[in-house]
Amino acid sequence: IPQDPSNQKCGRKKTVSFSSMPSEKKISSASDCISFMQAGCELKKVRPNSRIYNRFFTLDPDLQALRWEPSKKDLDKAKLDISAIKEIRLGKNTETFRNNGLADQISEDCALSVIHGENYESLDLVANSADVANIWVSGLRYLVSRSKQPLDLMESSHNTPRFAWLKTVFEAADVDGNGIMLEDTAVELIKKLNPTLKESKIRLKFKEIQKSKEKLTTRVTKEEFCEAFSELCTRPEVYFLLVQISKNKEYLDANDLMLFLEAEQGVTHITEEMCLDIIRRYELSEEGRLKGFLAIDGFTQYLLSSECDIFDPEHKKIVQDMTQPLSHYYINASHNTYLIEDQLRGPADINGYVRALKMSCRSIELDVCDGPDNEPIICNRNNMTSPLAFRNVIEVINKLAFFASEYPLILCLGNHCSVQQQKVVVQHMKRIFGNKLYTETPLSSEAYLPSPEKLKMKIIVKGKKLPCDQDVLEGEVTDEDEEAEISRRLSEDFSREPKLIWLCRELSDLVSLCKSIQYKDFETSMKSQNYWEMCSFSEAEASRIANEYPEDFVNYNKKFLSRVYPSAMRIDSSNLNPQDFWNCGCQIVAMNYQTPGPMMDLHTGWFLQNGGCGYVLRPSVMRDEVSYFSANTKGIVPGVSPQVLHVKIISGQNFPKPKGACAKGDVIDPYVCIEIHGIPADCTEQRTKTVQQNSDNPIFDESFEFQINLPELAMIRFVVLDDDYIGDEFIGQYTIPLECLQPGYRHIPLRSFVGDIMEHVTLFVHIAITNRSGGGKAQKRSLSVRIGKKAREYTMLRNTGLKTIDDIFKLAVHPLREATDMRENMQNAMVSVKELCGLPPIASLKQCILTLSSRLVSSDNTPSVALCMKDTFPYLEPLGTVPEVQKKVLAAYDLMIQESRVLIETADTTHDKIVQCQKAGMEFHEELHNLGTKEGLKGRKLSKAIESFAWNITVLK
Repeated sequence: IPQDPSNQKCGRKKTVSFSSMPSEKKISSASDCISFMQAGCELKKVRPNSRIYNRFFTLDPDLQALRWEPSKKDLDKAKLDISAIKEIRLGKNTETFRNNGLADQISEDCALSVIHGENYESLDLVANSADVANIWVSGLRYLVSRSKQPLDLMESSHNTPRFAWLKTVFEAADVDGNGIMLEDTAVELIKKLNPTLKESKIRLKFKEIQKSKEKLTTRVTKEEFCEAFSELCTRPEVYFLLVQISKNKEYLDANDLMLFLEAEQGVTHITEEMCLDIIRRYELSEEGRLKGFLAIDGFTQYLLSSECDIFDPEHKKIVQDMTQPLSHYYINASHNTYLIEDQLRGPADINGYVRALKMSCRSIELDVCDGPDNEPIICNRNNMTSPLAFRNVIEVINKLAFFASEYPLILCLGNHCSVQQQKVVVQHMKRIFGNKLYTETPLSSEAYLPSPEKLKMKIIVKGKKLPCDQDVLEGEVTDEDEEAEISRRLSEDFSREPKLIWLCRELSDLVSLCKSIQYKDFETSMKSQNYWEMCSFSEAEASRIANEYPEDFVNYNKKFLSRVYPSAMRIDSSNLNPQDFWNCGCQIVAMNYQTPGPMMDLHTGWFLQNGGCGYVLRPSVMRDEVSYFSANTKGIVPGVSPQVLHVKIISGQNFPKPKGACAKGDVIDPYVCIEIHGIPADCTEQRTKTVQQNSDNPIFDESFEFQINLPELAMIRFVVLDDDYIGDEFIGQYTIPLECLQPGYRHIPLRSFVGDIMEHVTLFVHIAITNRSGGGKAQKRSLSVRIGKKAREYTMLRNTGLKTIDDIFKLAVHPLREATDMRENMQNAMVSVKELCGLPPIASLKQCILTLSSRLVSSDNTPSVALCMKDTFPYLEPLGTVPEVQKKVLAAYDLMIQESRVLIETADTTHDKIVQCQKAGMEFHEELHNLGTKEGLKGRKLSKAIESFAWNITVLK
């Protein structure tokens, strides 16, 4: 997989979806679904024996039965009575689909099953598109729920709560009370109700309605107004969702909303009162607000509101521990902050600092040179034309240093001044920053840098320092900043000694926690580097180290700060991929803030977490003193539970035309790319089909699945592109850390190329995260499956070759297996319950219990089971005889409770055994070297033993 998917075009074959729904007729009510089903369409019928047949399905005019043809059976047999239908499932959620050899080629979003008869048999179907599957599922669900109520079945869509509300809106605007209004007034009215609609589109809709009624006048009646509004403002995908969660009504009550928020949206501690409050705030009709129901328009508004944001509001606050050493955080950093254009000729500009500090950048760079009149200046040393007075820059920094974050600000000082002007630099900094400057001498008794919490509101200077043992007022120090590297490269004389510069004692004394030194190799660093010393690495050097010594780089970064700056070849100020260096634990990866694009999107997205304070705590596997981690691992990271991310891209709203598209008209052909960024094993991307010529509400309806081995380092980037024959054009993107995703149905606010949020431009998605065995792709079923299940993967402990230590770790082998078994058995038992309830692996247990309860109530509303508590565990006891099908489900439920019981009752003892082994192992941590030498291990063998020891401790943790 390419390291950086965002720099390539999506290298997938372009596929185009011609939606089979007639474009002029959008589905906006149950009666639309029923008319569509009466007209009929072709669906594929799937049989358990891997055969698939094409059949034409229709709904009887009297709505009593579903029929299909051709069929070998009599006409009376090739039908299914609506009254016999038990439930309708969307997706591949029956035995037939799970066992059919061709099931892999069937799209999850086009599959549906009709469950019927006392034995819960399934009629398994595949539609040509997700739209059509949704129509059949919604229509059939509506009919099934209606057949249980003695209602006038086909109530017209004109007495729904929505129409009642639209009539009041019309009447309020119809000043004369004639029941008609000017087209202009009607257009204005609809535009006011839905500001995102284009006026031309509304006018076109009225023309269509007038034409269909062969009217000569352009005046609009109440009915026409209601019809136009419904057709223009109903998003079919939201309508299908509403029908599904409202148990097939056309509105939600507080109870429906409560179940939706708990079971789908993952909201906890929700009360009926909170739901009524949401309804009162979002429902548009007076009647709905009073009676407590939410119709389609209010529900759409609610889904679009910030309350349903994809970004978890918890992470908009500081949620991480801020008391760890500074070296344990990623730090938001800018490169050559004073530049706002390219590196070579770009002028220095004060706005570079303003922008970076407002975006909570916590490491900024200043290159100071001698200026006229003994006043130091900051400038691009390749272009001295527009220097900034050092004093002015420091004043701006002082004003904005803690504007966006109160955590410490690091100033990387590139000093190119004479000793005389260095003293001026010191005076300015002391005078302007005052006691914000952190100049305390680091204590050699400490082993790590102080924490961001301890350094709040402090400004830390990074720079060169004179040796402490020499009592001199000034002296020579090596200059190993970037420019030195560039001039070395240009002269191609790498052996040249680094050039020396004079440094005065006063400037040297301003540097305390971030003393710049030259990197030699890890062995030297681990022996002699002090925790307050830090190295800067060029992009090329850091890449080489990351590839050759990933584990050592991570271990080094546990204690020391590393700064990585872009290659000297990036004259155009392009950006490196920060993820490559974050994966190795580098804290300060300097970005060219002035250059938008995929790399800056990753950087901005990453630092949105933890309250956007500019500091993000690294995963514990990269912080713990004894732990093993290599970014280049090919699969599971020891000590981390992998996760599966399930993303369904449902639809888009109000996509703008790409900026560069001058050749084309107003139409765009959008598609969506989903990129996963993280450790190399997790990096991947997938794309949806292209939707032809639709920017207002393109429907994608496609599901994707990604295995994530290190969730704490993973980010997901959604990119919308225009599939243009000239080349793909960028429409919008949004990048978010996996940890900040909220589950359920969410709208994603898309950002423009330069990173601004675009008003009303959104992507509607469904997100679910499961653990690996809680679902994921079913294994391809073959003969061997029947013989034995896929062998369970246990994380193995490694041999260190030191007998005393290996004997301790041997004691952990059994408890580790026990622990894995308990966890996997529990998760498998839950998956079986979901499967038997006909739910996908991403369903919550709450949804299972809801489905289960509706099944265990017989037709005359008497329950067929009783819930009884035995030793505080909730068992289900059958009352009388239960049909075979339900016995299976009850057995699965029983097993789930059993496995939970095993877990709850034995977890503590197993856990204690593992903790004991870990403690016993850690006692030898200090002794490792001596033990190894005693046993005659040295060099590579000794470091291998130490690495295996760290691996084992990580696994136990």
